[in-house]
Amino acid sequence: MTSTPKAILGSSDIPALAGSLLERLRSERIRVHAITNAAAQTFTANLLLAAGGIPSLTVARDEVPAFTQRSNALLVNLGMLDGGRRAAIPEAIATARTHGKPWVLDPVFVEASPPRLEFARSRLADRPHILRCNVTEFAALAGNDATPDAVQAFARTHGTVVALTGAVDLIADGMRNLRVENGHPLMTRVTAMGCAGTALIASFAALHGNAAEAAAAALLVTGVAGEVAAHEANGPGTFQPAFLDALFHLDPPTLVTCGRVS
Repeated sequence: MTSTPKAILGSSDIPALAGSLLERLRSERIRVHAITNAAAQTFTANLLLAAGGIPSLTVARDEVPAFTQRSNALLVNLGMLDGGRRAAIPEAIATARTHGKPWVLDPVFVEASPPRLEFARSRLADRPHILRCNVTEFAALAGNDATPDAVQAFARTHGTVVALTGAVDLIADGMRNLRVENGHPLMTRVTAMGCAGTALIASFAALHGNAAEAAAAALLVTGVAGEVAAHEANGPGTFQPAFLDALFHLDPPTLVTCGRVS
């Protein structure tokens, strides 16, 4: 597996990049080690498999260094932050940094728990390549609202890319903003959709050296797959399998035709 250079692409180039990275994910079988919460583990694994990647999920402290080393990227999700995950996460991050592997931080519900917020801020000091969060999580971490200027300043200060998800996804790298407008409201009615999608961000970061572009491309893929699935689903219960099917069959021309990035 080789990462493409840190090219600076225009927003109009992101749909084509998304198609290229999805094809490479399928051919190179990128492996992501995901330390994630119990509610998200199955869907995270199934999303990666449907996209063409390979998941691993152990949270055992004595195993995560080996699993992280053999993977191409690391996802750290702070949902259900029990003692085992709390102990394993620093070990996994240290391994990823030592071996030059990209890692992504997903600070789930940090606004709800002061100890979790403190832990998340400590992990930010480890310089994640990408921070994937929603507006409430960002406000807790940053101490102010998620305005575009605030998100950009946060990215600069912490040396990371912020992938702020919502009705319109905002990706900031400290210098520029990318906005992805794809997605469907049913995506908010299925548990772990954001958590699982973050694993796709990690896989694309292993393939493309510009983390902001990788994040935007991955969010575009999940958004378009969500739109396609919504046409087939009758509600949340049928949406999740329809989403996995849509992701499995998604092709570059569809991404170019349907992608909305600015």
